[in-house]
Amino acid sequence: MSAKKIYLISGEVSGDNHGAELMHALKSEIDGVVFSGAGGPKMKKVADSDLMRDWVEKAAVMGVVEVLRHYRWFKKQFYSMLEEIKQQKPDALVLIDYPGFNLRMAKAVRETLPMTKIIYYVSPQVWAWNKGRIPKMAAVLDKMLCILPFEKPLYENSGLETTFVGHPIVDELEENKVEVEREPNLVGLFPGSREREVSRLFPVMVDAARRMRNDNDSLVFEAPAASPTLADLMRKILAKSKINGDYVKITDGGSHKLMQRSSCGVIASGTATLEAAWYGLPYCLVYKIALPTYLLGKMLVKIDHIGLVNILAGKEVVEEFIQGEADPIRIKESLEKFIKDKEHTAKVKAEMAEAVSTLGETGCHARAAKEVALTLNS
Repeated sequence: MSAKKIYLISGEVSGDNHGAELMHALKSEIDGVVFSGAGGPKMKKVADSDLMRDWVEKAAVMGVVEVLRHYRWFKKQFYSMLEEIKQQKPDALVLIDYPGFNLRMAKAVRETLPMTKIIYYVSPQVWAWNKGRIPKMAAVLDKMLCILPFEKPLYENSGLETTFVGHPIVDELEENKVEVEREPNLVGLFPGSREREVSRLFPVMVDAARRMRNDNDSLVFEAPAASPTLADLMRKILAKSKINGDYVKITDGGSHKLMQRSSCGVIASGTATLEAAWYGLPYCLVYKIALPTYLLGKMLVKIDHIGLVNILAGKEVVEEFIQGEADPIRIKESLEKFIKDKEHTAKVKAEMAEAVSTLGETGCHARAAKEVALTLNS
């Protein structure tokens, strides 16, 4: 029997992490499996082959406006990958989040290679912005692997075979737990993993840090960069700020350890907010994108909160500062409550813990790999 071939596509840093872990699990589940596709440095390392391209740093743009600016590049990448898939004829196409690109790829591959199994890992958040797409997804996908508990019935009601495997971050965060004391005067600044996100949010975070330091000169701040390129950008932003002193430190990576060391933090909306909650870090959430993208999203999104912890809890557990509200004064006031009010901090931490407890146990990637293997053999 020839080796099974799996083509994977991920377009973000978090997807690269999840994809690499899934690939490790698939190696244990399927003898001689061969990987190809597009992801980040971690997926490329696991594949150990030129068949896996590293495109995450350029692909991880966010919002309608930003995607349109790079339309020609994305179009070129799309047809290049589609041609690879046609030539390789993989047994399975595994799509990891990144819905704008991946759902179009699923449709194209279903039309050209009907025998290829198409499996989606890390469901697109269509429950937030367009539930009407779910039946269309059911028509082109063979399997949905959900990571949030409330997603399973949404897809099953449309006839799509669906399994809740638990959330990938539970595995990854458990592995990155360290025995470390929280530093009461340390505040974490987490501006995200995309260039435009960092450009918009890090200056606001730095300004909030300056204002907090003016009121309390014992405070220090640390900001982990998701890549060397983003570290350079963050250092340039810091150099242009009104910061007088070296109380803001920028590091190359280390976000998980910082989440366990800090007393509190401010975090860009995204997976990092779940990570921080799992580690018990009290925080406020910030979100700022191009105005046209935000206005369009406001018309489409049908949920009360954007933070995943708040969505899981069904109420506001952590404060959300969106667009114009994401200003240094609001951030400063929110973080100072964690520093000064122990009862408030304890309440937020308890509610965060309750919300993230619904994400499942460790072993998510292994469960997902078993479902991929079962789908391949069905």
